[in-house]
Amino acid sequence: MKKLPLTLIALSTLCFIPHSKGDDWMQWRGPNFNGSSSEKNLPTAFTRDGEVAWSLPLTGPSASTPIVHKGRIFLSSVDAENQSTHAMCVDRLTGKVLWQSKVSDGIKRDDRSNFSSPSPVTDGERVVFVYGNGDVAAFDLEGKPLWRRNLEEDFGAFAYQWTYSASPMLFEGKLYIQVLQRNEPVHERGKPDGESYLLCAEPATGKTLWRHVRPTEAQAESREAFSTPIPHMVNGKWQILVVGGDMVSGHNPSTGEELWRWGTWNPTRIGHWRLVPSPVAGAGVVLACAPKKAPVYAVKPGTGTLDEKSLAWSSTDRAVTSDVPTPAFYDGDFFVLSDVAKALSRVAPDGSIKWSLETPGRTKYEASPTAVDGKIYIVNFTGDVVVVNAGDGKILHQTSFGTPEDKQIRSSIVPTNGQLLLRTDTNLFCIGKPTKAVK
Repeated sequence: MKKLPLTLIALSTLCFIPHSKGDDWMQWRGPNFNGSSSEKNLPTAFTRDGEVAWSLPLTGPSASTPIVHKGRIFLSSVDAENQSTHAMCVDRLTGKVLWQSKVSDGIKRDDRSNFSSPSPVTDGERVVFVYGNGDVAAFDLEGKPLWRRNLEEDFGAFAYQWTYSASPMLFEGKLYIQVLQRNEPVHERGKPDGESYLLCAEPATGKTLWRHVRPTEAQAESREAFSTPIPHMVNGKWQILVVGGDMVSGHNPSTGEELWRWGTWNPTRIGHWRLVPSPVAGAGVVLACAPKKAPVYAVKPGTGTLDEKSLAWSSTDRAVTSDVPTPAFYDGDFFVLSDVAKALSRVAPDGSIKWSLETPGRTKYEASPTAVDGKIYIVNFTGDVVVVNAGDGKILHQTSFGTPEDKQIRSSIVPTNGQLLLRTDTNLFCIGKPTKAVK
C-alpha cells in the first residue's frame, strides 16, 4: 500500500459531535457519524436460540438500519403482502410495536432492493423517514404525523439504474438529503438535464431552506450514488461531506456552498461506476471508496478543486477496497469491510494495514461494519454474524441468525444499552440480557 505523509492529524478531527445524546444510535452511522459508539459490555458470544431478549417478525425485507432514541427503536419497513411502505416504532425493552403508520402504496422498482432501503433519522423530538420513491415523512415520537412531501413531485423523477436509497441526516437543527443521479432518463425514469443536489430542509415543517446543485463530469450510471451526507469538522468548522459522481466534496452546512472537491478515481469516465459507500472521516483525512475493486482514497480537505497533493494515500492491497459497505472509524483507525475482496482490514491513518482477515461464509457482506466495545460486528446476506477483536483481528465468535428466507441482509448491527439490534430480512432481534428502561 502506498504511504504518504499526513499533515492534518489532529484530535479535533475525531468527530466530536456536540449535539449527540449519549450513545443513542439516532442515525444510520451512529452517534459519531462513523459507525462507532462508546458503548461497553456488549454481548460477544450469543446464538439465535439463546441470549436473545426478544424477536419481532417483520412484514418484509429492508436494507435500512434501525435507529434508537432512549427506549424507542424506529424502523423503515415494507409490507410485502399488501405492497406498501411503513414507518414503525418498537419498544426497546419488549419488542412490542408502539405505533405503525402506512406511508404509501408500492414497494419497489427493481429486484435488488425496495423503497425502504434508506434508514430513518431522529433528533430526539421527531423522526424522519425517506423512501426510494421520493416520499419523506416526519412523525413525532408518539407517531403523530407532522408533515410529508415527495422529492420526485418537488424536483422531478429520480434517474437511477436501480432504486434511490440515500439516508437522511439531521445535524444542528437542519435536515439534509442528497440526490446524486443521472442528467438524463434511464428506464423511462428521470428527465433531460436532471440535476444532482444536496437539499436542506426545516425539520419541524419539511420546508426547503436551500437546494445546492452539485455539478459533475461523470457519465451515465457513474453519476449515481446511494451514499449519505456526513458531517465532519475541518479546522474547527463543520462541513457536510458528499461522495459520488466520481468525486468527494465538502459543503457549507448553512448554505450548501461547495468548499472543496477532489477527484477523480475515474479519469477515463467509465459510465457504469455508481457509488454506494458513504464518506467516513477521521485523523485528518476523508475516506472515499471507489467502486468495483477500485482503491480506497484518503483525501486531506482543503479549498477549491484539489489536486494529487491533497491525496494522503490510496490503497494498493486488494483487501482494502469496498463496493458497498461504508468503513468505520474507531480507536484512531479505519475498518474497511470489502464485499469484493471478502476481507475485513484495520487501516491506520497513514494507509498501513495493521491486520486483515478473510470474512467467513459463502455469501457477501454488504452491511456496513459496527465498531464498538473493542469489537467489530459484521453480518452477511444470509445472517451469519461475526464478532472480531478490533485490536488483533482475531475472530471471537461466529453464529447464524438466518433462515431460508433471509437472502439479502444489508442492515448494520446496532449497539444499544448493553444489547445489540440485528435486523434480518424476516426478523428484528434484540440480543443480550434484558436491561432497564431509559428515561
